[in-house]
Amino acid sequence: MKLPSPERSAVSSARERGRGEERVSAVDRAHHTPMRIALFVPCFVDQFAPQVALAAARILQHLGHEVIVPPGQTCCGQPTFNTGYWPETRQVARHFLRVFADHGTIVAPSGGCVGMVAKNYPWLFEGQPEEARAVEMAGRVHEFTSFLVDNLGVTDLGAKLQTAVTLHDSCHPLRELGIREQPRALLRAVEGLTLAEMPQSDTCCGFGGAFSVKYPEISTAMADEKLANALSTQAEIITGVESSCLLHLQGRIDRQRHPIKTMHLAELLARGMGLDLSPSLSRS
Repeated sequence: MKLPSPERSAVSSARERGRGEERVSAVDRAHHTPMRIALFVPCFVDQFAPQVALAAARILQHLGHEVIVPPGQTCCGQPTFNTGYWPETRQVARHFLRVFADHGTIVAPSGGCVGMVAKNYPWLFEGQPEEARAVEMAGRVHEFTSFLVDNLGVTDLGAKLQTAVTLHDSCHPLRELGIREQPRALLRAVEGLTLAEMPQSDTCCGFGGAFSVKYPEISTAMADEKLANALSTQAEIITGVESSCLLHLQGRIDRQRHPIKTMHLAELLARGMGLDLSPSLSRS
């Protein structure tokens, strides 16, 4: 599948919003070298937050890149891997390797799933026929915010939002991929946005995949502690780069009626940029 291109280019959109030469040039640099990017849509995003995948795709398109969604993609295997079912994980991972074999750059709005492919596939397939392919693919799969900042060199997307935001550092992106400053750089460049850092932003929210199912009382207590820290900032939005964590926290917010909400960073940026997030796809 290929997402249809937005009607306006990144440069013309930024100029129309009147953000100044510096903002236009930041977008222009990314727009100047178009790429063909395969979007990897993690299970949680696909089933519960599809707008996050659309937001990531629209932003990449806005920067002048072609975004495709390879058909047939499924889970990366992280749930079975984390629960110890490694032979079953290899079956799922082999399918992932086949689906993305012919796509150069792979981007996903999830550090946990990217970490699974980049960090765990190489040794999961050690000594297996797929080892070389797993090692090769590990070098070309990227988490969305890291790809924008580290690969494209873009922090200022011309977004504008009058709101206060606090950031949750999810475990896998932070500890496996070292993603910490990239989301903050993107947030600081949003005109009108206040980034209010919460205490212990890098403490686990309590989701942990199967952990929240096996130990619901501990998971809930950890979520409540995270929310107390977030609420202490008086921010209106908790953002981050991991939809599973944000959905976990949103469940506690809804249950306890807290005056705050969660939103993935990709969606936050896309809305600040005024991008269309309607779910329209066309087959390539």
